[in-house]
Amino acid sequence: MSYRPERLAEAIKKEISEILRDELKDPRVGFATITLVEVSADLRYAKIYVSVYGPPEEQKNTINALQKAQNFLRNELGHRIRLRYTPEITFKLDQSIDRGSRVIKLLEEVRGKEG
Repeated sequence: MSYRPERLAEAIKKEISEILRDELKDPRVGFATITLVEVSADLRYAKIYVSVYGPPEEQKNTINALQKAQNFLRNELGHRIRLRYTPEITFKLDQSIDRGSRVIKLLEEVRGKEG
């Protein structure tokens, strides 16, 4: 088993985070955090999971803006990471943080009723 996809996923996560923070000036991109990157075994495709702070409408707008900026982001990624082929990237909304906070809230409610 090769560790190369995992290493590439971490490099993509780091670089895309920096590009979003420093270079992408789209006002539709809200407070977005890259939570996970999955790279295919052949290193041609990368799914980038993004957690967005805010209401569902803002989350949807942020993902749409990232999809529109996909070519720019892939081009920048190609300049920063030297590979034979720069992976095709897709963005997915990661709602695991929302689910986690909802579970914590429910647990706190249950504790409040018990005590």
